[in-house]
Amino acid sequence: MSDLPALPGSGRTDAAARLREALLGASFTADGLLELLGAPAYAALARSETVPALRATRGDSPLEALVRLFLLQQPVPYARVADVLPVDLCLESGWLARAGGDDVRATVDVRPYGGPQGEDWFIVSDLGCAVGGAGGIGNKAEEVVLGVGGASTTLAGITVRTPVAAALDLGTGSGIQALHAAQHATRVTATDLNPRALHITALTLALSGAPAADLREGSLFEPLKDGETYDLIVSNPPFVISPGARLTYRDGGMGGDDLCRAVVQGAGERLNEGGYAQFLANWQHVEGEDWQDRVRAWVPRGCDAWIVQREVQDVTQYAELWLRDAGDHRGDTAAYQARYDAWLDEFEARKVKAVGFGWVTLRRTSAAVPTITVEEWPHPVEQPLGDTVRAHFERLDYLRDRDDAALLEDRFRLVGEVVQEQIGLPGAEDPEHVVLRQHRGMRRATQVDTVGAGFAGVCDGSLTAGRILDAIAQLMNDDPVVLRDRTPAQIRLLVEQGFLEPAR
Repeated sequence: MSDLPALPGSGRTDAAARLREALLGASFTADGLLELLGAPAYAALARSETVPALRATRGDSPLEALVRLFLLQQPVPYARVADVLPVDLCLESGWLARAGGDDVRATVDVRPYGGPQGEDWFIVSDLGCAVGGAGGIGNKAEEVVLGVGGASTTLAGITVRTPVAAALDLGTGSGIQALHAAQHATRVTATDLNPRALHITALTLALSGAPAADLREGSLFEPLKDGETYDLIVSNPPFVISPGARLTYRDGGMGGDDLCRAVVQGAGERLNEGGYAQFLANWQHVEGEDWQDRVRAWVPRGCDAWIVQREVQDVTQYAELWLRDAGDHRGDTAAYQARYDAWLDEFEARKVKAVGFGWVTLRRTSAAVPTITVEEWPHPVEQPLGDTVRAHFERLDYLRDRDDAALLEDRFRLVGEVVQEQIGLPGAEDPEHVVLRQHRGMRRATQVDTVGAGFAGVCDGSLTAGRILDAIAQLMNDDPVVLRDRTPAQIRLLVEQGFLEPAR
C-alpha cells in the first residue's frame, strides 16, 4: 500500500477550471515566474534547488504566495491564500489541505509550463518531484509520479506535430506528452502501470484546460484492444537498465534493455500507414557486439527507422547516475556500496561495457524495402526538432523513388543557414578540407570535395543537377560523363542529411 498522500479529485473539472482561472489571474505562469524570481532563481528551481526562490518570495504579493504554496511546498496562511484562490473549493476538492493552525498547504506540486504556441499549461506531480527527481527521491514510495525533466522535454521537442486522428502516450507519468498530443490529435489514449500516474495525468490535462484523455491502467501496450491503431505513439518509458524494478517511474523491470526493445518492436503493429512512433531509450553496449546492429534488430517489419545515439556512459558512470537519482548516495554508506555492487554484477553477467541513450523514431511504410538509419550524434541540436524529423522521412521517400538518372534531372536548393568552412594551413593555395555546416535542426557538419562544394554552392533551383555537373566538368576540364557517374552518391548524402532539398 502506498504511503503517498491522497490526490485531488480528478473528476472535479469545475474545481480545476476555477483554480486555473485564479492561477492565470495572478500571473502564475512560466513568464510570470521568470519575471518574479529572476533567471538565476528560476533556473535553480529546475535543479530542485529552492533557496533562491524562497529568498525571492519573502514579499506579500499574490504570486509570491502561490509560488510558496505550489512550487516550494510551504504552508501559507488561509487568509492570504483566500485573497488569490477559491480556497474553500480547493480544500473541498483536495488541491489544498489544512496544515495546522490557520495555514493551508498544497497536496501536489503545480508547475507552470509554457506550451509550444505560448500556451499557459500546468504540470502536476507529487510533492518534491517536480523536475524528474534531480535531487534524489529518497524514501518516497515507488509509485511516486515525477514532473517534467530533461527527458520529458526532449521527447516533446522531437515529436512530429502534424494533425492526427489518434495518438497514444505509453507510460504517461505526469501527462506531459499527452498534453502536447491533445493539441493536434482528435483522440488521445494514455496508459500507465501506475494508477496514481493516470490520476495525475487527468489533473494535468484538466488544470491546463486540455481535453480529457482515454486513460488506461496497465503496462505498455497491454491495455489496448485488439486491432487498435494510432497515427502517433510516444513514450518516455522506464528505460533505466537496473537490477530489479525498485522504482516504477524509471526501472524497466525486464532483463537488460528488453523493455526498450519490447516498446520499439510492439509499436509496429499499432501504427497506421504513415504514422510515427517516437521513444527515448537506453541500450546495452555488449562485448563483441556492434551496438548499431543491436538496436537495428529492434525495428519491426514494415517500418522506416531513424535511431540516434546521443550519449554513452560506461557502466560505472551509469550506475552512479541512477543511484544518485534515487538518493541512495545520501543514505547508509554500506547499503549504497551494496547496491552499486549489484548494478556492476548485473552488467558483468550480461557482458555490458557501456549503456547508450538516444532517440528512436519509427514510421509505418508500405515501401518494399524500409530504410533504417542508425547513427551517433552527441553534438548540440536546436529544439524543437519535430519538423526536422518529419523532413528526414520525407527525404527518404524522395530518394527511394529516384535512381541516379532521375536524380540528375531534378533541381535542388541549398537549405537556409548552411555555411561553408575551408580548413587548411595558413597561406596554402587550396584548403585541405571543405566542410558544410548547418545552423538549424540537427546542426550537422559534413566534409565534401571540391565538386560537392561547388555543386552545393550554386544550387538555387534554377538548373538541374546534371546541367550543374556539366558546367563544373567544363570548368575543371573533367570528363562530364565520369562526373555524372561518380557524383550522385554525394548528392544523395547531402539530400539525406538535409543540406540540399528538392526544388519543387
